[in-house]
Amino acid sequence: MSQAKDLFERRKRRTRFKIARVSTERPRLSVFRSNQHIYVQIIDDEARRTVVAASTIDKDLKGKLKATSNVAAAEEVGKLVAKRAVKAGIKEVVFDRGGYLYHGRVKALANAAREGGLSF
Repeated sequence: MSQAKDLFERRKRRTRFKIARVSTERPRLSVFRSNQHIYVQIIDDEARRTVVAASTIDKDLKGKLKATSNVAAAEEVGKLVAKRAVKAGIKEVVFDRGGYLYHGRVKALANAAREGGLSF
């Protein structure tokens, strides 16, 4: 593997190890970022199921977004997942950024989810 891929995997393992300690108490907000889209899920690790999900390919956001790979799109996804989570009765989550650095689209999604009512 390349050095960048190795560093990503190390960050991912380190993040997941830290989250595993508190994840039993609260659901996990997991982020996946590709070159074109951003996906987010709220996962209940005890029940091993996805409770709420949102992404830039969601039909609720199709007409609103000019582009799907920018900070504005990530903010919209964050607002949408927060709205769906509050509707499902989830207020507190653990933020799982995976191996992604906390800046850009990941940070915008997190801030929008906080503004939408989620606490982490």
